[in-house]
Amino acid sequence: MTANGRGPAPWRRRDEKDIGGCAISGILSEEGRRFNGKAILESIATMRERSNGLGGGFAAYGIYPEQADRFALHLMFDRPAARDAVERVLPEYVRVPHEETIPTRPVRGISSPPLLHRYFVEVRTEILGEDEREEDAIVRLVMHINSAMEGAYVFSSGRNMGIFKGVGYPEEIGRFFRLDEYEGYLWLAHGRFPTNTPGWWGGAHPFGLLDWAVVHNGEISSYGVNRRYLENFGYRCTLRTDTEVIAYLFDLLLRKQRLPLQDACRVLAPPFWSQIERLPPAERQRLRTLRIVYGGALLNGPFSVLVGHGGGMIGLNDRTKLRPMSFARKDATVYVASEEAAIRRVCPSPDEVGLARGGVPVLGPRPREVSLA
Repeated sequence: MTANGRGPAPWRRRDEKDIGGCAISGILSEEGRRFNGKAILESIATMRERSNGLGGGFAAYGIYPEQADRFALHLMFDRPAARDAVERVLPEYVRVPHEETIPTRPVRGISSPPLLHRYFVEVRTEILGEDEREEDAIVRLVMHINSAMEGAYVFSSGRNMGIFKGVGYPEEIGRFFRLDEYEGYLWLAHGRFPTNTPGWWGGAHPFGLLDWAVVHNGEISSYGVNRRYLENFGYRCTLRTDTEVIAYLFDLLLRKQRLPLQDACRVLAPPFWSQIERLPPAERQRLRTLRIVYGGALLNGPFSVLVGHGGGMIGLNDRTKLRPMSFARKDATVYVASEEAAIRRVCPSPDEVGLARGGVPVLGPRPREVSLA
């Protein structure tokens, strides 16, 4: 199906359905040191048995230093006509000083990819409404293309970062996109075992909006509630997978509504009501208010997520910790992964290693737990 569900697109999907785990991994340089994608490829390949070839992908930050002030739009197209249609719409929102085909190489296991192109763009400030920022225009553009334009899908839209994903094992996808030739200060990776949706290029992780990128292991059973909640704020969930809502919720809570990070995590994975009632009065009232005001944003179901953004990464488990997440640090580098083995593959002797607790975020630049109670 196309991103808006209106037609066949054989490069986008495979209909097999397998129930199982997913693999997630992240590496962050606290100092902003850029390094190539070989380490993240090694890390995610260690967990190959957690995937099955139905989806793999990466997010990389700091990879476009020469275009750092422009939004980098990565797009997939069914056919050249879809690209032509998008390129007629882009000037309504942005100027395009530079565009190019996303470089790839032939890789065994990767077949029938879509047309892949990237545009480095500047927002036309004259289209901004009162109190709007450039990011709001980019979000409108992304939502318009993904929901209304046949055969086109924006899968990355941040500054100085990019998402690369598709149908295949993650190490195959990494080689296909030539990630060993990029350098970034933060890398996320995902190997997908689709739980309730078919494997297709647009449905692979990460999911991104602006500089938010999300990789997810688990299942969001509150997807319907979360989707309807987000639609009240102009977001359109068109990608037929539950993880999409997480990226949009982080954008809504942190960028648009400017909640403190700790409060945003309280909204997404709050303490149980029984725990809240045992807290001191002021904290009890604050958490009650967050749960009531943002009830539609609460994530239910088993999950562990890694969220990348320009300032670092966030690791968050569901409240009962039904999916694994390990973290470690060596000197000025932070590692988070589904399995400790994936960390030790690229960092054999970390200075610190631990397990994330349910509902307690692990935040980079340092892998510290932040108490929410």
